[in-house]
Amino acid sequence: MMKVRTRMNDKIVVCLGKGGQRDMAESFARRTGAPIQDKPGDYLTVRFDSRGVFLSGFGLTYQGDFVETMLHRVTNGRLQHEMLVKAAKSDKVGRKAIDATAGMGEDAFLLAAQGYEVTLYEQNPVIAALLKDAIRRARKNMELKEIANRMKVVEGNSVECMSKLLDPVDVIYLDPMFPARQKSSLINKKLQLIQKLEPPCSEETDLFDAAIKVNPDKIIVKRPLKSECLAGREPSYTLKGKAIRYDCYVL
Repeated sequence: MMKVRTRMNDKIVVCLGKGGQRDMAESFARRTGAPIQDKPGDYLTVRFDSRGVFLSGFGLTYQGDFVETMLHRVTNGRLQHEMLVKAAKSDKVGRKAIDATAGMGEDAFLLAAQGYEVTLYEQNPVIAALLKDAIRRARKNMELKEIANRMKVVEGNSVECMSKLLDPVDVIYLDPMFPARQKSSLINKKLQLIQKLEPPCSEETDLFDAAIKVNPDKIIVKRPLKSECLAGREPSYTLKGKAIRYDCYVL
């Protein structure tokens, strides 16, 4: 974590607002070396208040939220139409998945909605804090509670985390495209702020090699529709949409 601290402490400040959880704010500040102060910083500010965790700067504010972004995708029979759900379809009891490129967790949420216990790896401590907060608040929603309870965030480098795994895993999901591909206005606000953060540094090939060593039943890779296969490796089969595809590697 020392690398993160030296990169971030001059760019990010922490603000503790009314009703914010002081222990969470202080823990985040210790891990990142970011100072806690009363006013927003000149670059990016991570704010902890009664409504949760927010990232702000450059006139923008963003908070992760599964209720607004995901509720309509997992209810009223829509879930089974999701391409990722089709790619990961399984009836196995107690199935487990890893999202090694968690970002803000939308894809992991779909896997959890399909019944997987999902471990989300996120290296950037700011994104991890926003993600944990979004999951915490989703657990308070009656329709999303059960899904959110199947999600667990691990803050760390995916390649290192996967090398330490001991328990068997059914699916590993990789989305090396994050976060440069999304288009909606809501996502643009998120992107404008998140892209100010240092990007993950794992090479695609390292990520794929680490996933293979875990020996899951299947690796699912999200790709732009016309791009080359990840690390040049041909998948067992592919599901194609209008703009993206899912390459599935059955091991």
